[in-house]
Amino acid sequence: MNTLLQQVRVIDPVSQTDQIADVLFTENQIQIIDHGNNLDHLPANTKKIDRSGCILAPGLIDLYSYNSQPGFEERETILSLMQAAKAGGFRSVMLLPNTLPAVDQPGAVSYLQELVKQAETDIISPPNLYFWAALTEHLQGEKMTQLAELADTQIIGFTDSQSINSLPLTRRILEYLQPLQKPIALAISDRTLTGKGVMREGYQSLRAGLPGVPSIAETSILSALIELIAYIGTPVHIMRVSTARSVELIADAKRRGVPITASTTWMHLLLNSESISENPIAIPYDPNLRLNPPLPNPADQAALIAAVKSGVIDAIAVDHSPYTYEEKTVAFADAPPGAIGLELALPLLWQNLVTTGELTALELWHSLTSSPAECLGLSMNTMTNLSPAEVILFNPATSWQVTAQNLFCRSINTPWLGQTLQGKVLEIFSEN
Repeated sequence: MNTLLQQVRVIDPVSQTDQIADVLFTENQIQIIDHGNNLDHLPANTKKIDRSGCILAPGLIDLYSYNSQPGFEERETILSLMQAAKAGGFRSVMLLPNTLPAVDQPGAVSYLQELVKQAETDIISPPNLYFWAALTEHLQGEKMTQLAELADTQIIGFTDSQSINSLPLTRRILEYLQPLQKPIALAISDRTLTGKGVMREGYQSLRAGLPGVPSIAETSILSALIELIAYIGTPVHIMRVSTARSVELIADAKRRGVPITASTTWMHLLLNSESISENPIAIPYDPNLRLNPPLPNPADQAALIAAVKSGVIDAIAVDHSPYTYEEKTVAFADAPPGAIGLELALPLLWQNLVTTGELTALELWHSLTSSPAECLGLSMNTMTNLSPAEVILFNPATSWQVTAQNLFCRSINTPWLGQTLQGKVLEIFSEN
């Protein structure tokens, strides 16, 4: 049966359009987007559905999130991750190599691809999962993996997901990978400066009595890395930007033509260090607010939002990091850093940034779709050239409660647990 969505808001970040239209799906194609509401010759058996107030847009792309299978299946499995991604509107998710064992050899890539094939049989219209391969053996930051052999597999690119605190090794990696032309993503954190810090250094960390992570732990590594990239010329994606000074360094590097792109995570845009002791969502010192890098100070948060708006920061990543109840039910300083987000990012970003006017709908969608694709060296089609399985229908007004029963993720480590959110993905126009 053909479907006509009437008076739906169509957001297309590629053509930079945001408009109300009637959209016709027929034979698994988006055949017509009529802006005049004059569809006089509809195909037979066309089902008309009023979708006023809903948004039809490309499915989201996540640059990096953690995969817990193999090794940590109690936190998440490939299947539950797929289900969570689909529920959150993500049609493509790039998974970090931090499994057990790590994704540091071709056999590990093949094994993960088999797990994906098995999971795909249990879900209608599954999202696409892609895998980052490790830059160093066992993610130890000491010895390069067999980069050329891994590049011949179906990986999306290379990252250790944590900073490699050796400039000579980083230089060799960038030189070696240059002819292989695979995306490279690097984290920026000097672990010797981070020490035992658990929140961003500043007034709030002093008030909370918690060891702080100075901003220079991020910017010192970033400054050196920019110099390496400018010297060698290998394009690099900078992960998890979290300070205002980093934004300045990235903006300056881009002006000079240094081949870098950058991303921050969704929670760094929504919360700051004040949220830890004065939590507006749940309990103070919620272990689910311990992140890596830590939540920014208020001025840093404002700079990150402005950088997303201006394009200095290219993309918003989810950095979905599931942990079990037992792992997270500890003191703030003892909790492993990270929180889940695939099912929560879109409604909360919309609710807190778009409805408040800090970002436009197009700016948000661009940072979650076409821009992440560009960071990976990929391109996106306009809405009329996408397949139905690449399109989502999102209703910003739909309310739902964040509970273990309503989440597909096996873990519930989020500060929004028990809260009622507005905004939900209603449908994916599956070809299956």
